[in-house]
Amino acid sequence: MTRCSFCRKAIEQGTGTMLVKNDGKILFFCSSKCDKNLNKLGREPRHTRWTGAYAKEKQESKK
Repeated sequence: MTRCSFCRKAIEQGTGTMLVKNDGKILFFCSSKCDKNLNKLGREPRHTRWTGAYAKEKQESKK
């Protein structure tokens, strides 16, 4: 199982989308919402409240 490059949610095999950039980097997305937030809107996952990266950073700051 792979994980979404934006929200870190597990992606079931046979679902989601894959983007291969010109530099060879491969990005996996669970939904078009994650794809658009990263590529079109240029958002960072750690600043978006519903992502796993945001929750992880917030949890570390509480310690």
